[in-house]
Amino acid sequence: MADNEDVLTFYDAMAADYHLIFQDWVPAHEQQGHLLDRLIRAHVDASMYPLTVLDCACGIGTQAIGLAKQRGYRIHASDISPQALARAESEAKQAGVSVSFAIADMRSLGQTIAGRFDVVMAFDNAIPHLLTDEDLHLAARELRAKTRSGGLLLASTRDYDSLLEERPQLTSQRIIPTASGIRVVFQVWEWQGEQYRMTQFFVVPHGPEWRMRSYTTSYRALRRKTLTHALSQAGFGEVNWLMPHESGFYEPIVLATA
Repeated sequence: MADNEDVLTFYDAMAADYHLIFQDWVPAHEQQGHLLDRLIRAHVDASMYPLTVLDCACGIGTQAIGLAKQRGYRIHASDISPQALARAESEAKQAGVSVSFAIADMRSLGQTIAGRFDVVMAFDNAIPHLLTDEDLHLAARELRAKTRSGGLLLASTRDYDSLLEERPQLTSQRIIPTASGIRVVFQVWEWQGEQYRMTQFFVVPHGPEWRMRSYTTSYRALRRKTLTHALSQAGFGEVNWLMPHESGFYEPIVLATA
């Protein structure tokens, strides 16, 4: 993984601002909950409901809370960032949903989280924080160990197969209307081989002025075949990918059966 302090600093610092990526975070996580519910029900036997779900990169709860609002799920959520986890717990209470939480690194889930789950999730480009093959394969084994036999892993990454051809330096730029004026959101990428330093910028109105906040971390531009190989080596069976035009999600999604 990118150095633990790098990842922790990034997500701890951005926990209070993470929702600013979305035009409106609550409808966004509700929409993602519906999407994930449809996806899971298409791949898991409905007779097994209610399903146990581990979201092992939950952040502030975007997928965990969204899915918890659907019927038929018992959600446990974990993350490496205490500040993100604290906000996720607060947001879950505010939403009136039942989610249990724990601090955990996806490379050592077994040290913190007991049992196996029907569904394990890691969305929003979390796995590409694993910068080395050693960490990637270690995490893949931990994900497999937490997925029951016959269960399902769902994870999303950026479309790095295409991005490695383009190597963009400015991405995700959007102008978002708000009640107090427009908000500008964008990322700057500094490439270093097949890794890059990403800085997330938020430019927000403050009275007649603007204020800018930024947060930086590292990613690996993880090709789909590389992640597929790691999951297969870890003991997952069939591994398939759904592209955004197929799933309706903004990133490619990998589905792996245990």
